[in-house]
Amino acid sequence: MRYLLQAVIIAAVTFAAELIKYFVPLPVPASIYGLLLLFALLKSGILKLEQIEDVGNLLLELMPLLLVPASVSVLTALDAIQRMLLPVLVMGFIGTTAVMLVTGLLSQWIIRRKGEKSHE
Repeated sequence: MRYLLQAVIIAAVTFAAELIKYFVPLPVPASIYGLLLLFALLKSGILKLEQIEDVGNLLLELMPLLLVPASVSVLTALDAIQRMLLPVLVMGFIGTTAVMLVTGLLSQWIIRRKGEKSHE
């Protein structure tokens, strides 16, 4: 029963995100609205982590299995992708490197800033 209730809560957040996407005229996927909504609910205390933790962990464990169909569909379109493969790989490498660099520098800056505040 606990899993069912947690799944219903996550489904309700997903449904609310779809409604937001329908009414807000921005080119933002409903999944992003859902993440922001779930984050806001958790941070505000309206929703407690314990209320969705078990099903959330289950979904995280199943995520690789859920990505298999997407990977297979890429293989079926390999002929069309071959022409763009090198540029896509280069962009992916550059994008990943840039994200890692920015994330690392930002993390270091935040850690240093917290260290300075604790010494004051």
